[in-house]
Amino acid sequence: MITLMATGSLWTAEQAADLPKLEAPVLLTSCGQSPGAMMLKVVMMRVWPGIMPPPYEIKELASPDDLKSKKETGTPYKTLVIVMGASLKGMGAAGISMENELDRIGKLIAEAKSQGMTVIGAHIEGMKRRAQGASAGDTTDEQSIDAVAPNSNLLVIHKDGNADNRFSIISKEKNIPMLEVEKTIDLVGEFKKLFGLV
Repeated sequence: MITLMATGSLWTAEQAADLPKLEAPVLLTSCGQSPGAMMLKVVMMRVWPGIMPPPYEIKELASPDDLKSKKETGTPYKTLVIVMGASLKGMGAAGISMENELDRIGKLIAEAKSQGMTVIGAHIEGMKRRAQGASAGDTTDEQSIDAVAPNSNLLVIHKDGNADNRFSIISKEKNIPMLEVEKTIDLVGEFKKLFGLV
């Protein structure tokens, strides 16, 4: 297991070897309909500025059928990014429950892995999107983490959201490399490196 604190630092050759090599096209979605997926789309816009059509796409309710359809076009998605963190407001607007989301994400990850895609579990909204910012009795954020993080090939985490070492523990137990950043904007440079753009 390797954890990188990526704030302006360069990776060693050994560290780079432990990280998955990412490829486009990229599909972004959320487990819990939080705003995090849109935040990550803004990051991707800076990773590939001005590229048309962009090599990334966001689908709030991405399903296995989306992956299958894309594969049938001859240009399958190579990387799936699932943003962890639930929004009761967001799920309400979509007319879905957390149970619906967990079922969808479980099937989505299974299809992604069957196609050999790299699955990234991202938590970029900090502790405000964790249990400390939830209403009493609301465990949807943690359910989102449980569904995605242990089943990822790479964890991309905002340091503030890992104050209790929640993601570090999963990373160590499941031997999943983890990239931790202090600011969301730091992800631009890190993704450029992961996708071999620099």
